[in-house]
Amino acid sequence: MENSIQFVQWLRSVAPYVHAFRGKTFVVAFPGELVHSGALPVLAHDLSLLVALGIKVVIVHGSRPQVAEQLALRNVEGRFHNGIRVTDGAALECAKEAAGELRLDIEAAFSQGLPNTPMAHAGIRIISGNFVTARPLGVIDGVDFELTGVTRKIAAETIHPILATENSLVLLSPLGFSPTGEVFNLTMEDVAASAAIALHADKLIFISETPMMKDAAGVELRELSSHQAEAVLQAGFLPADSAFYLQHAIKACNAGVDRAHIVPYQMDGSALLELFTHDGVGTMISHENLESLRQATIEDVGGIIKLIEPLEADGTLVKRGRELIEREIDQFSVIEHDGVIFGCAALYPFPESKMAEMACLTVSPDAQAQGDGERILKHMENRARAAGMNKLFVLTTRTSHWFKKRGFVTATVDDLPKDRQHMYNWQRKSQVLVKPL
Repeated sequence: MENSIQFVQWLRSVAPYVHAFRGKTFVVAFPGELVHSGALPVLAHDLSLLVALGIKVVIVHGSRPQVAEQLALRNVEGRFHNGIRVTDGAALECAKEAAGELRLDIEAAFSQGLPNTPMAHAGIRIISGNFVTARPLGVIDGVDFELTGVTRKIAAETIHPILATENSLVLLSPLGFSPTGEVFNLTMEDVAASAAIALHADKLIFISETPMMKDAAGVELRELSSHQAEAVLQAGFLPADSAFYLQHAIKACNAGVDRAHIVPYQMDGSALLELFTHDGVGTMISHENLESLRQATIEDVGGIIKLIEPLEADGTLVKRGRELIEREIDQFSVIEHDGVIFGCAALYPFPESKMAEMACLTVSPDAQAQGDGERILKHMENRARAAGMNKLFVLTTRTSHWFKKRGFVTATVDDLPKDRQHMYNWQRKSQVLVKPL
């Protein structure tokens, strides 16, 4: 029974993300190391689930270890400069062979359909082709990269109709073609970032072989604006592979992609955990800060209702109908994270008494213990002060201890403004707590 309740609570907690992501375009890129480690079947399950949820998915694969294997079979040594392969004729043949083999492996992984597996009834179709136009990288630092190239154009006008077809996703390999018929070896990161920009993708997700990024002091880097990410790059403490991912994530965000994620693949289901939980398991980069604490608008009514419904059901909050919330929406403030509302509160001033009531203070269970409740409280105190109030009061049946720790003191119904005394619900017997501002 306990497992059933947990499952229902979990399903409800991911619902806002399901609604937010439907119809969006995600570019998901992963290195050849992921395939090498045997993690491709599980990733195929997870990406098929995204497609089933109505998300448009473009996959980009890397092939570095597979190319290295092919070179070793030919007794040819690989050459690199600044972490990028120098591609001569032999290396290009190896890159083509590796890409062909990986494409077949990926198509096989998405063709699974055994009963009692995550792929049952999936019916996913993978479409790939000459969608990437490239040009030579050229000579850098005196090194001729020969047949190593960079992406010049992604055939977005061809890819969009494919993504609009039910249960179809697009696969891009790290190879590009020139108008003169040449083939160039590209980096997976370059192709993925270029695809995300050209397709106006909502997310670029790198499923990486690198561990969770940390700052110079060893603290995990969970969320960065693109400006913060650029400062991290310039500080120079990141390992080269992590820095290369971050460089392309910044490029995508600065060119209009809403979010870029760098997610280590070692954890089972890391892509789903990153997308469908509040904290995620990787590093998220956005052009601007992700979290905002602001006055609510009419578009927030649905999010507020979802947030407070469980607390209304168990009696923690007084029940409010949608019409009442719509009517009083100007009284509400919300805390929003990556497009999902995780906290709210309402402020009702009583100007004659220079007092204001804070009501409906709620923080999602997913975001508790992160200080969001405290931030909302400070925001509402500032709103009350700005309105000329000198006292803030709350009525609560269950959280008096939390408020007392933050400067509220016990009061009586007689201490409330006269208008509020008449509305006091004697059946609930809420405690009255007041804080001077």
